[in-house]
Amino acid sequence: MASHSQQSSNIIDIEENSLEFVPTSLSSLAIEDPTPLSSVSADYLITPSADAPPLTSSYNHRIRPLLDAVDKLRHLKVAEEGIQLPTIINEKSKSDLSELSRMPQKLSSVAEAMTAFMRIIGLSMESLRKILSRGEFDEYPDDKNMHCTVRLAEMLNEYSEELQKSDGNKSTENFLMDEIRVLDETKGIWLPNFLPRAAFLIILRGKVKEMANTPVDFVAKVWNYIESVVIRVLMHHCDSYPQLMSSTRRAAQNLIAKMKEKSFDRAMELVEMEKLADYTCSPEYMTEWAKLMAHQNAFRDVMNNHYMSPQTTIEGFGKIEVGHLRLYSSTREQAFDLKMRITAYWKIVLRRFIDNLALHLLLSINELVNRNMQTDIVKEVMGSHGGHGIERMLEEPPPVAMKRERLNKSIRLLKQSKGVVAQIMDRITVNVD
Repeated sequence: MASHSQQSSNIIDIEENSLEFVPTSLSSLAIEDPTPLSSVSADYLITPSADAPPLTSSYNHRIRPLLDAVDKLRHLKVAEEGIQLPTIINEKSKSDLSELSRMPQKLSSVAEAMTAFMRIIGLSMESLRKILSRGEFDEYPDDKNMHCTVRLAEMLNEYSEELQKSDGNKSTENFLMDEIRVLDETKGIWLPNFLPRAAFLIILRGKVKEMANTPVDFVAKVWNYIESVVIRVLMHHCDSYPQLMSSTRRAAQNLIAKMKEKSFDRAMELVEMEKLADYTCSPEYMTEWAKLMAHQNAFRDVMNNHYMSPQTTIEGFGKIEVGHLRLYSSTREQAFDLKMRITAYWKIVLRRFIDNLALHLLLSINELVNRNMQTDIVKEVMGSHGGHGIERMLEEPPPVAMKRERLNKSIRLLKQSKGVVAQIMDRITVNVD
C-alpha cells in the first residue's frame, strides 16, 4: 500500500463497548486498491482467526490506529456475520437522537419558560380530569390504584356497609328495653296515649352519635387517596423540570388540605343536622312504618296469651324473644311503635349520609381539577423564590445539561464518521497469502 501524502492527526479509539471516530479528509486515508469488500471472495474476508497476525504489524504507524480498529473488528466477526460498521453507527445515531428528543426543551427565555410551565399544568389537569372525573385510565392501564373512579366507588360502598354495621337498631337482644327506659324518663303531665317526640329524638341522637366518626373517617380516606393520585400525576408531568416539583407539590398539598377540612366540616354538619330534627319529605317513611306496624297484632297476641310461645317474627328482625316484655304492659305498646318509627326513619338517615357526602365529594373533585388546582399552582410557582419561580426553569440542572452535551457531541461525531467509515469499510481487503 502506498504511503499517505499527508500526515493525519486522527485517532480512532476503541473501547470495550463503544467506538468514537474523529475523521479526517478522505484524501489522507486513500487506499490504492479500491476493491469493494462485497466483491472479495469468502476466503479473503476478515475472519476472527486467533492465529492471524495483527494487521498493524506491517503498515506505517501513521494509519496504525485505523488498522488497529479493523483488527479488532475482525475479531468481532464484522465481515463474517455481515455486520456493517456504518449500520452500527446509524443505529447508535438513531438511539442518541431519540434520547435527545425525549429530553426537556432547553429554555432560553422567560416566555419559553412560561409556555412550558403552562403546558405542564394543562397536561396535568387533563390527566386528572380523565382519571378522577371521566373514569379514563389509558395513561395508567396496568396500575389499578390510578383507576380512580372505580376505587372511589369501592370506598363509597365500604362506607355504606360500615354505616349499616353501626345500626344496632335491629338487635333482638333485650328487645324494646332501651325504648321502654327512654319512655319512662320522658313521661309528663299529658295524655298517656301520645308518643313523646322527645323520646324519639333521644334515641335518634344516640344512634347518630354512635356513628358520627364513620363519615369523618370516610372523608379522610377519600382525600388521602386523592392527594396521592394528584401528587403522582403532577410529579410525573414535572419530571422534565425538577425546579417546579417542590412548589407544585406544596401548592397541591395546601389546596387538598383546605378541601379536606371543608369536607370534614360538611360531614360534621350532616351529623349535627340529623341530631337536630326528625324530618323527611319521603313517603317511604310512612310506607315502611306501616309495613312494620302490621306485625303489632301478632306481637300483642303473644303478650296477652301466656300459653303461646314467647317469640314473634318481625320483617327485618327475624324471630325475636319477647317473653321479658310481659312485665311492661303499660309501655310495651308504645315502645313497639317507637321502635318501628326509628327503624323506618333510620333507613332514610343512612341514605342521606351516603348520598350527601358522595355528591359533596364529587363536587369537590370537580372544583379541584377544573377551578382551584391550576390557579393555586400558578400562584405558588410565580410567587416562590422571591417571585422568580419561572426564571428558575431557565437554569438547567447540571445532570441534564451534562447529558444533553454528551448526546450532542456523540451525534456530531457519529455524523462526521458515517461517510468516512462507509468508504473505508468498502475498500479494505486482506490478502491472507
